[in-house]
Amino acid sequence: MGHIALVLNASSGRGASDKVADRLREIFAAAGKDARITLARGGVNLNAAMRREVAEGCETLVAGGGDGTINTGATAVLERGIPLGVLPLGTLNHFAKDLGIPLDLDEAAKVVIEGVICKVDVGEVNGRIFLNNSSLGVYPAIVRLREQYQASGSGKWIAALWAGLAVLRRNPFMAVRIVAEGETAVRRTPFVFVGNNEYGMVGLNPGARESVAAGHLSVYVLNADRRTGLLRLAWQVVLKGADEVKELDLLTVEEASIETRRRHLQVGLDGEVVSLRSPLRYLMKPGALRVHVPGSALACYPHPPEASSTRS
Repeated sequence: MGHIALVLNASSGRGASDKVADRLREIFAAAGKDARITLARGGVNLNAAMRREVAEGCETLVAGGGDGTINTGATAVLERGIPLGVLPLGTLNHFAKDLGIPLDLDEAAKVVIEGVICKVDVGEVNGRIFLNNSSLGVYPAIVRLREQYQASGSGKWIAALWAGLAVLRRNPFMAVRIVAEGETAVRRTPFVFVGNNEYGMVGLNPGARESVAAGHLSVYVLNADRRTGLLRLAWQVVLKGADEVKELDLLTVEEASIETRRRHLQVGLDGEVVSLRSPLRYLMKPGALRVHVPGSALACYPHPPEASSTRS
């Protein structure tokens, strides 16, 4: 058996540090586990560290950070079938929450040591994977502007507010052509959201999923052609839920193609923004990722008989 590799994002929302690394070293040593811990800063360093650990034969790769960091870890292990551990050290931690992984550092580490390994779905677009969702339109634009405002010294949430207002002052609408299940739809919209399985957008807790193992993509398209209509519809989604807003179309599919007039698109993937060439070809990869989860987790595939506990 190989070692357990922990790669922590020192730039994450909750800030992995030497103190965090020392605490994790204690937890794994107490359980008799050989853990190798790396602190990395920035996407390039994270990716290099994770791929190095996979190449050197780790038995589990543990990614510590936000959803973007977890995505990087999943990409590194996906084709090798190596299990992924999750330490939610980001701001939102959607993937961890949907799998029932505790946000407390000690408890999350215990899931890697004492939990079970199960399989979850992964979405893919033009060769890039996503664990939570992918989007185009206003969201990637807001993220890009937020990063610019943060670089100039603004706090994260203030930067996000200013970025949102700046995007809405422009013309945030685009024409999209969506082909799915043999049907074609053309829409003028500010926003297309593709979820890895279906999101329950209701109340003050939007974005939760009951399952990450139902084997389908959920494509949400917002039908709004004016800025005032956009704000009104967004508020209705929060108050009523996506199912109750007639201007929000939902397609449940295994594959879809999305095309715009632009040759290259800014696309959000688990909170990060990348540039992809149109058309965007989305597909579902059912059960493609093995991940450590609590024994009580309900959001993933039933634990198969051959998937043993990670208890020593």
